[in-house]
Amino acid sequence: MIDVLVCVRAEDAVLEFLTVLSREARDEAVVVLADPQVTVSLPPGTGLAGRLALLAPHLRPPEEPGTPWPAAGVLAARIGAAVAGREAVLWTHSPADNREARARLGRDTVRAAHGLPVRHAVGHSPYLQVISDEDVPLTPELAQAKREFVNRHGQELLASGSPQYRIDTARVPASERFFRSEPAEADRLYALLASLGDDAAEVDDPWEFAASPYERARLDATLAWTGRHCAPGTAPLVEAGACEGALTRRLLAAGHQVYATEPNDRFRHRLTTALAGAEHLRVSSDGLKELADGSGPRGPHLLIEMLYYGQDLALVDRLPTDLVLLALEPEALGTTVRPWLAHTPHWEVADETVLVAPRIEAVCGGRAYLTKRGSHGLALRRRSSPSAAVRVPR
Repeated sequence: MIDVLVCVRAEDAVLEFLTVLSREARDEAVVVLADPQVTVSLPPGTGLAGRLALLAPHLRPPEEPGTPWPAAGVLAARIGAAVAGREAVLWTHSPADNREARARLGRDTVRAAHGLPVRHAVGHSPYLQVISDEDVPLTPELAQAKREFVNRHGQELLASGSPQYRIDTARVPASERFFRSEPAEADRLYALLASLGDDAAEVDDPWEFAASPYERARLDATLAWTGRHCAPGTAPLVEAGACEGALTRRLLAAGHQVYATEPNDRFRHRLTTALAGAEHLRVSSDGLKELADGSGPRGPHLLIEMLYYGQDLALVDRLPTDLVLLALEPEALGTTVRPWLAHTPHWEVADETVLVAPRIEAVCGGRAYLTKRGSHGLALRRRSSPSAAVRVPR
């Protein structure tokens, strides 16, 4: 049995897998690195100090450009060459690590594992608590070896300003935690913490709107709140960022006409497939910019849990509507929307409501849990006189 460690950088093997490297070596261990793309063989009988000495030359300064990301076929070939037909266990990063390169390599390793068992380090995941299968505390000797490796070889990483590369106390865990995953679970963990684009859309319902009691309560409360401001059967509702249609289907069932927009092709395909034949539904690929340019109807616009991605809020001023229903978590409202409202003369807050309170909730079939941070709704009405004083509720 050999251990094959698949890591982004050489320091990862030491910081997250030192207890694996320190096991009595009856056979070689192999470290497959993505940056740089090298494979380091640690021969049988090599003690821990010798293994760390073989890894140290492959540390890279954080400022150097990274090597190109290995394609799926290349990674599978490199893992196959490292295993060389032997019985092996693969060790890699967590697909839920909040450092994107580590998370992606953790997911990609499961896909390229040739059916071999995969163990993930819990890694750095401040927003998600992953339930581990194995916790291995460091002995004082191993803790000293980890510190000495960092102090001797990682000075540039200790001083780095980049959270992707910086080594700090949290990155030098005194207990190494590992968990197993299957491909579907790894994909869902990765997608859960992805934000936009095809990474999040690779699995159905990545944010678990259908399975989550929190999300169901949030969507039901959003529907009821919308109904208080927009009676069903009146003007069409413009739902921006409809994703796979979790809110859309509720709006349609309540009798609303809906113009649902979703720029992501995969999400939009799932929405149109799930709601094919709905009588009062139109779907487009519009984003906020296209809506601001007047591509959709002039009815009330719903911006529900979608202003997290750096959109220009000046576009909201140009939406062809006098009513915007906007919902976000309270912290995001405070850091993005309220400062904008304090300076725009176009809108007043007609209503503010708590749609759902925060909740700690299990995700990914109970493999992990996280804090859902609550959702507050703001009903914004366009001012008849833009020069009127701006009032922002606290």
